[in-house]
Amino acid sequence: MKQRLAYILKLLLGLVFIVSAILKIVDMDRFEIYVYSYHFFSLNFSFLVARAVIILELVLGVGLFLNCFHKLMWWGSVLMLLGYTGLLVYALILGRTDNCHCFGDYLQFNPWQSIIKNVVLLVLFALIYRLRPRRFKFDVLSLLGTTVNVTIMTIVLIASCITVFAVSPPDNWTSSYKPTHDLNHELFEEAIQQQPFDTIDLMEGKRVVGIFSSGCEYCKMTAQKLSLMQQFYHFPEERVFYVFMGSEEGVERFYQDSESTQYPYLIYEDVVNLLKINNGIFPIVVLLDNGTIVGEYGFRNMKEKEMKAFLENTNEPK
Repeated sequence: MKQRLAYILKLLLGLVFIVSAILKIVDMDRFEIYVYSYHFFSLNFSFLVARAVIILELVLGVGLFLNCFHKLMWWGSVLMLLGYTGLLVYALILGRTDNCHCFGDYLQFNPWQSIIKNVVLLVLFALIYRLRPRRFKFDVLSLLGTTVNVTIMTIVLIASCITVFAVSPPDNWTSSYKPTHDLNHELFEEAIQQQPFDTIDLMEGKRVVGIFSSGCEYCKMTAQKLSLMQQFYHFPEERVFYVFMGSEEGVERFYQDSESTQYPYLIYEDVVNLLKINNGIFPIVVLLDNGTIVGEYGFRNMKEKEMKAFLENTNEPK
């Protein structure tokens, strides 16, 4: 009876890992940014780390569900949970309260809540420690040997890798990583020298200008990514400027939802002209050096090396 209970617990824990992995895949863009936000890895390597975490969760989840390699899957799962918990403790030390993305953006847990969740899962794993759960009589795997089980788990690993990278390939692996040319440079350069831009000096020194729609989800994620880079490379906050299509209430929600630094901004009321400037494309991030456009990015093609070279070690204009 105890072994059967342990097996049922393994089924449930396996499902938790599988659901967690699937929800991360669905919310891959935000999960990548979350991994990058700790600045342990570069942006491009964060793409790979995020996918490696998901693949590991899928393999462990399926292994637990199929009751293959009891000790290996048990130790792998426990070590992964301990690793997650250690990262969450570090997040608390940093004072972070944002969603940990354990279940993507669909079940939101702050670090404290996620630590409690991990402790509960570890307790459940403790209940099945030293017990090799007995398989049900109809379990075909009970009739198979180690070689077949190795083959099955190898197939699971390969299938997980193919699925994760096929469903959500890293941005730097796709054609979208090439530079964009969505901005009408002539109209933009004219606009920044006229009202309402006359309240902000964009013609001297290095400036970063984000063109966003306040309700655009990819604009919010772009703002979050840009905010992280600005902090990592110590670019002065006052030299980042946002242009919004939207309302004051929408901009307030934008900053709240994006969890990014609130930079100076204006709401461009001439919507028709704004849509001509950006050819109706949101988001666009423009790099200006003394009023000259030296870079243009969207959400998926923002290159960290180029941004770093532009942002870091910047002196204030004299």
